[in-house]
Amino acid sequence: MVKHNHNNEQIKILQQQYQSCPRANFLKRTGAYIYDLFAVSALLMLAGILAIIVVIIASNTGLINIDAYQDVADFLASSQLFALYLAIIIIGFYSYFWTRGGQTIGMKAWRLRVQNSDGSNISFTQSLIRMATSAFGLGNFLVFFGNKSAFQDQWAECEMVVLTKELSDWKGFKGMGFMDQDKK
Repeated sequence: MVKHNHNNEQIKILQQQYQSCPRANFLKRTGAYIYDLFAVSALLMLAGILAIIVVIIASNTGLINIDAYQDVADFLASSQLFALYLAIIIIGFYSYFWTRGGQTIGMKAWRLRVQNSDGSNISFTQSLIRMATSAFGLGNFLVFFGNKSAFQDQWAECEMVVLTKELSDWKGFKGMGFMDQDKK
């Protein structure tokens, strides 16, 4: 139990350090967005391959009939369920990374972190608000005005900051609620 309290103290110290980080500019946000497009594209390709396999198996076993379509891809392209599946993959990607450590793969490369103003991780609800209000990245243009806060950050009541090299190089996620693997 003492170990748990020690981790809470480490989290508070880390959150205080995150609070002092400056907000991210448009260029860094765009760089991270482009990196993440590659990661999400790869993830969607894998999800698509899995969906194709499932449809082929379902078609071969008679669970579904795709005779009215040119091929499996045509069937999936016209499926609202497939579109929902892909949307869930995208939402899951961003929500997982934003709520767990505040950084996607692209954000890690550009030393960015999305967080609450107290340095804590954003909630799942905040991540949904960020995605719903980002307008596919167009909300970042608001960074040019005022306090370097994007439209989606204002609506989700969070901020995107640039981490120092020291905070960015911090390797451990111990005490952050996941990847705790102390071997004692």
